[in-house]
Amino acid sequence: MRSFSLIDFVSLFAALRWTVALVVLALAFGAPLALGLALGRVSRFAGLRWAMAACIQIVQSVPLLGLLFFFYFGMPMFLGIQVPAIIAVTFAYTLYTAAFLGEIWRGGLEAVKQAQWEAGACLGLSAWQQFRHIIAPQALRLSLPPTVGFLVQLIKGTSLASILGFVELARAGQVVSAATFQPLLTYALVAAIYFALCLPLTLWSRSLEARLDGSR
Repeated sequence: MRSFSLIDFVSLFAALRWTVALVVLALAFGAPLALGLALGRVSRFAGLRWAMAACIQIVQSVPLLGLLFFFYFGMPMFLGIQVPAIIAVTFAYTLYTAAFLGEIWRGGLEAVKQAQWEAGACLGLSAWQQFRHIIAPQALRLSLPPTVGFLVQLIKGTSLASILGFVELARAGQVVSAATFQPLLTYALVAAIYFALCLPLTLWSRSLEARLDGSR
């Protein structure tokens, strides 16, 4: 046992790199997939809408921890494929992000009135031009606040990656607590760091919600 020192404090902040890396990976791969799911959910083809809705419901019904377990422990068992931890985590967080952002963005697209599509058609714009120049900007305006809000949820969800061996912020707190036998101080600092990360995003989300009010 040793006392809590500056090295322990620095190690907690150093572990943030994995927290940030996991968030970046989830958004980089999950956002394009989420856009595809959202577009599928508002498609004129009923079969495609039902298929996308089923995919989203399946992923949302499984806890994030279950997704992590499936890709890391389940894939070798069912498919005989040994998946590296970073790949398993990326797959799990990508699906998690895509499912939730897909529904958020679907809501933004459906909130744009049908008259906006009709106005674009009257101007002679193609379906893609209508979406790009008329629908997408309005949907982005409506979807941005809940998207930022989901980012807070994603940051906190990265703590589950420690189960697969990633020494991110939560896991670093466990290591420091075990080494110093000062759990109160250690976890108070971990909570403070999470708070410092999430509070600005929460305030930004509320500010965006007030400024980008779709009812005005």
